[in-house]
Amino acid sequence: MLWQQVSNGLTLGGIYSIVALGYTIVFGVLQILNMAHGEIFMFSAFIGLLLVTHFQAPLVIALFAAAATGAVLGFLLDRFALRPLRRKAGASHLAPLISTIGASIILENLALNLFGPETRPFPVALADIHFQVGAVTIYLTQLLIFFISLVLMIGLSLWLGRTKAGTALRATAESMETASLMGVNTQKMISLTLVIASAMGGVAGVLVGMAFNAVSPQMGLAMGLKGLAIIILGGMGSLRGAIAGGFILGLTEVMSVAYGASGYRDAIAFLMIIVILLARPQGIFGQSVASERR
Repeated sequence: MLWQQVSNGLTLGGIYSIVALGYTIVFGVLQILNMAHGEIFMFSAFIGLLLVTHFQAPLVIALFAAAATGAVLGFLLDRFALRPLRRKAGASHLAPLISTIGASIILENLALNLFGPETRPFPVALADIHFQVGAVTIYLTQLLIFFISLVLMIGLSLWLGRTKAGTALRATAESMETASLMGVNTQKMISLTLVIASAMGGVAGVLVGMAFNAVSPQMGLAMGLKGLAIIILGGMGSLRGAIAGGFILGLTEVMSVAYGASGYRDAIAFLMIIVILLARPQGIFGQSVASERR
């Protein structure tokens, strides 16, 4: 029973980690919370669902299409909602946050009109294939979700740490002014950040559809709130924190359901986050304000 739930929790945690990574890299570069990330995640999931159900496209095509949809929406968000504010002298530091909230409402209403308000099942051809490892039943869908999540997490880490573009993005996150003086095109890096974060959100949307066999216009809000909770738990701007926080939340939710508290799964998970933050306000991998000032 325990190991079965650990398997389920790791699958869910992998999805949560991808969502949180999208939030954390945007926060690391722009120092803003992208409140439209959840709706980009949701809209991309619907595109993947349409390809699978109406065009009988294979899952890999749906994943790439969802990533492309997220990337385009991320670029449009920067081009029309965020970039003009960066050029406005005297714009409030809350203006980008409000702008992303507006974009999220527009996307949710657009999804409601295009796809309808009902929850739709996400059919997966491999859903019934499973393996028995002792007392643990592992579905092929779970393995696929975990593998895709792991590839994205490792790929993002390697890209940030070992490529010229990744180095430029990290330099932009460290100091936009200094990076600009060193020849980095910071505007391009900002757009690239939103494109990458939104593309990962698009993939996560399809993975959630696969995991829960459901896609709805409201799924973006719930997942967005959990993504925000995860990056606060792990430490704002920390990639390791986003990954660790995602797995912690996933395992906590699954365990609460397995051991008789299914009606309180979200409450228990967020109560645990509050307790951890009371003990370590900066998050698991975050730096305290005092150490940042030294």
